Amino acid sequence: MVLAKVGLRAQLRVLITHMHGDHVLGLPGLLQTMALLDRTAPLLIYGPKGIDAFIKAMKETVQFGLSYSIEVMEVGEGTVYEEEEYHVESAWMKHPVPALGYGLVEKTRPGKFNPSRAEALGIPKGPLWRELQKGRTITTPAGKTAHPDSVIGPPRRGRKIVYTGDTSACEATVALAQGADLLIHEATFSDELEEKALESGHSTPSQAAEAARSAGVKRLVLTHISGRYPEEEGFLDRARRIFPDTIIAEDFMTLEVPLPD
Repeated sequence: MVLAKVGLRAQLRVLITHMHGDHVLGLPGLLQTMALLDRTAPLLIYGPKGIDAFIKAMKETVQFGLSYSIEVMEVGEGTVYEEEEYHVESAWMKHPVPALGYGLVEKTRPGKFNPSRAEALGIPKGPLWRELQKGRTITTPAGKTAHPDSVIGPPRRGRKIVYTGDTSACEATVALAQGADLLIHEATFSDELEEKALESGHSTPSQAAEAARSAGVKRLVLTHISGRYPEEEGFLDRARRIFPDTIIAEDFMTLEVPLPD
């Protein structure tokens, strides 16, 4: 946490893709850390079938007390949950066990406010500008009515970030990632082991790049690369032949996802 420069906020949700050990066994340590930090706010955990039994078994067998409650939701494909500014959706990936990919999708944002236009209409800067930005019709000091669309441009889409978890190449990934600003896609095996990747429910860098290109995403991040490959440059080269805007994930990496215009 210190190295990553992140905190465990009160309002926190955990999304589990599937029940393989390398994707779920970090939970006990995380939950204990929260308890040691005297967390009191409830923790919400989402995942496929099996996550509820796992949490119950952990609470019954691991000897540490929790200072907060845990609410577990077993979910499938569709909208996982919704907040005021965004929602999280999921889709079934292609893996030997039930595995979900997740997409965080911000809701449509208001269009850009045009200060010059507002001033030309005789609307002074201040509370009236804020009312218009909230989508409310106002009356100018001269007694004229001004509607939000007279000073605000067309609505702008929010950002979309998609994480596949473990999956072999499949149409569900492309569908979930349509138009994403950032796609985080696994690339466990090299292109030379494409058959092994398919058999084990994993992907190659070229397959991840093909998914990014087909989905029309803006940026691709390769992750979950097997430890058998000490050098990852070959992965990057293969992916960039198909999808140039590709990088490889690194520990503690931070990425800025700009707001769409």
